[in-house]
Amino acid sequence: MERQERDHGGGLDAAAARWGGSASEWLDLSTGINPVPYPLPELPERLWTRLPDTGDGNRLNEAARRFWRIPPTLDVMAANGASALIAALPAVGGPAGRVLIPGPTYNEHGAAFAAQGWTVVGDGAADARVIVHPNNPDGRFFAGEDLSPYRLTVIDESFCDPTPLASLQALAHRPGTVVLKGLGKFWGLAGVRLGFAIGRPETLAPLRDRLGPWAVSGPGLVIGAAALCDPGWADATRARLTADAGRLDALMTAAGARTEGGTPLFRLYSVEDAARWQARLAEARIWTRIFPYSATWIRLGLPGTDEDWARLAAALGVTE
Repeated sequence: MERQERDHGGGLDAAAARWGGSASEWLDLSTGINPVPYPLPELPERLWTRLPDTGDGNRLNEAARRFWRIPPTLDVMAANGASALIAALPAVGGPAGRVLIPGPTYNEHGAAFAAQGWTVVGDGAADARVIVHPNNPDGRFFAGEDLSPYRLTVIDESFCDPTPLASLQALAHRPGTVVLKGLGKFWGLAGVRLGFAIGRPETLAPLRDRLGPWAVSGPGLVIGAAALCDPGWADATRARLTADAGRLDALMTAAGARTEGGTPLFRLYSVEDAARWQARLAEARIWTRIFPYSATWIRLGLPGTDEDWARLAAALGVTE
């Protein structure tokens, strides 16, 4: 069975081991996680001492339906992060065959399909297809009219909440189509591990059976419902992220980088030597993301505080 390499942001412990300092001293810009997270609600003690409550689960599902405007003809299910859904989806897509995953893109999808015996291809005929929308790391969007139906179609919208009008969620009415959402990126709550699948009831039924009961923790149910019931916070956050993405582009271009794309949560740049840029910033205890398939691409998430912005500007040798 083919095993695909997994490459992610993060890894502050390894960065600190190489360049020094403790992880707490580092500014982590290697992920696309909102650095100003949704404020956590107070949690009752029962959430820690009981199995997840059905009522809390129903409230979370209703909040998800309202926030993403999911029609009653479609089903929505929550899980322990979008990654749990990504790992389970290939097994519910019928017999293993060929899966089309245009790259470069988030590599967990390819790894999950390969682990279930599928052949991952970048073009040509296939039985299943995966798109990351907007794509990670370049932020490109796909046109819904260009997406033909497959036995299984996965549309990963983990980074789409800053730009909701671009969503392809309407395609979830197609048989075999699953749209993925999550609270880790836009809401900045990656540690809560809360993801969602949207699709026809018969499409999600085998996925629900595979994940079993209590797919989300009790605290996760309550935190997720609170976040999804706060559209005012979401609107204000979209405006801030858009402004901060432009601010980051201005800093990086002033330092000599060229903007290649990205989303309001992360930006992709082209530089002469990405590894050298990463090392230069690492010496200032700032961690970024580079890619094994490109010697020139470097990706940065957004700083969260004025101090963080000033620290990045100083490391780049530019002024705002």
